[in-house]
Amino acid sequence: MKFFKYGIILERLREEDIEMVRTWRNSDPVRLNMKYQDIITPRQQQDWFISINNLRFNYLMIHYRGEKIGILNDKNIDWETRSSESGIFLGRTEFYNTFVPYLVSVAGIETTFYLLGWEKQYAHILRSNRNAIKFNSQLGYQLSEGQEDIDHQQYEITRKSFEQKAGKIRKAVRSISGNDNKAKVLFETADYQAGLAQKFEGLMKIHSPHLEREETPEGIWYKDSAIDTVFI
Repeated sequence: MKFFKYGIILERLREEDIEMVRTWRNSDPVRLNMKYQDIITPRQQQDWFISINNLRFNYLMIHYRGEKIGILNDKNIDWETRSSESGIFLGRTEFYNTFVPYLVSVAGIETTFYLLGWEKQYAHILRSNRNAIKFNSQLGYQLSEGQEDIDHQQYEITRKSFEQKAGKIRKAVRSISGNDNKAKVLFETADYQAGLAQKFEGLMKIHSPHLEREETPEGIWYKDSAIDTVFI
């Protein structure tokens, strides 16, 4: 499965990439901002991948300008309430102080709320990670009730809070990405075998009926043909 928008490609994590992800995850800039800060072994990484390779988790490799640079994920997905916990980290530190994290996050949030009709997303952030708190607050995340004195705090975002808080960032994202403002989704054979494509298609038929469906040798494409309506 692949999502395309704003010059970003989000591809469901493949087993052949998990060692790269482990290297990123063990690096100090990533590890020290996580709740679990021990060094992860290859065996632990393999066990982790087995545990998340199902319909309750959607870990996505971030591609930017032809390079793999990090991970965007949804975990603990509840398909009935349309809610999940989101997270992002970049393994390539040269992209930290750029606009790339905003491109990735806005593409992911818009896909979740508008294509799939998601109700709410959560994120957990260390109270000491002021940069992450500021970044997420700009997107519309708000501290959940009763989290003030917790070290690993829960934040939440809804479509309404996203639209209220992230207007300037979204305009900047659209400007930076030029003509790449339309969403595209590709479902491959493995996505249908896993049942993941059917989950997404069911929600997209309800919340994004304007998407055009096209069968190709590489898989089933869904493309946004609307003229600046859905993602404004």
